Amino acid sequence: MARTRKRKVIQETFSDRLFVVLDWMLLLFLLIIVLIPLLNVISCSLSEPAAVGGGRVFLTPKGFSLTAYQSLLEEKTIMTGFFNTIFYTVFGTILNLIVTLSCAYPLSRRELLFKKPLMFFFSFTMLFSGGMMPTYLLIKSLGLLNSRWVMIIPGAMSVSNMIIARTFFMNTIPQELTEAAEIDGASDYRLIFSVVLPLSAPIIAVLTLFYAVGHWNAFFSCFLYITKPELFNLQVVLRNFIANTRALMDSNGLTESIAAAQDAALFQEVLKYAIIVFTSIPILLIYPFVQKHFVKGVMIGSLKG
Repeated sequence: MARTRKRKVIQETFSDRLFVVLDWMLLLFLLIIVLIPLLNVISCSLSEPAAVGGGRVFLTPKGFSLTAYQSLLEEKTIMTGFFNTIFYTVFGTILNLIVTLSCAYPLSRRELLFKKPLMFFFSFTMLFSGGMMPTYLLIKSLGLLNSRWVMIIPGAMSVSNMIIARTFFMNTIPQELTEAAEIDGASDYRLIFSVVLPLSAPIIAVLTLFYAVGHWNAFFSCFLYITKPELFNLQVVLRNFIANTRALMDSNGLTESIAAAQDAALFQEVLKYAIIVFTSIPILLIYPFVQKHFVKGVMIGSLKG
């Protein structure tokens, strides 16, 4: 009997170790899939145009060069677009959180009247939209064209994110807890700010990351509704920068130094890699600070208990 039990423990230990080994192998494989393209992009942005055009760059730079980054930083419009993007991202994300949480929490309460019809109307907007031209005419009639608010107000709430937040409130914050707070005399505002929001850090981190990435990568709205260069965000500025690379190099006096060694077309390819790195760094720097809450917020609701 003792031998059978010992053999069973050994088998369980072996199976656990095998699972851990296979799990690490899978994670390592996924890491390689993600890391190789990232390192290749960084290496291409730091390499000479001739090496990139010849396909000789892989994982490590060939002929280290910062010319592409120098060209980006010397362009004044890029810094203007960078600060505009920060403005749109910060204030847009704050408005997104306020509107989304203000909508999601009431819809998570059992006592809310007409909750199902309201959810139907919200979900309906995920299937159908007014279209580009009617939306443009609406934005124009509201006086939001060529305004900073056109990048913030029209997308004040994502219905899918609101549903995620509502599910979090329903599955995570017990109804008994809110009822106990109400019995103790807590008002609705006191209940939200003292009970609900402190317990909602994971979902707030998830929504912050989702909305911030959306604002940071926004291109079409700015391209469609804004024509003033001083209001362009970073994505539109970089698009214009790529489209006019030759003219910008001439104006910055870079033609001679670059054309002496590489063709301008090859430099444009390196410039594209540098732009990818330049626009990705802020989001990559933010993610580690919200990673713990992000993982927790995504997983809450998948387990019951």
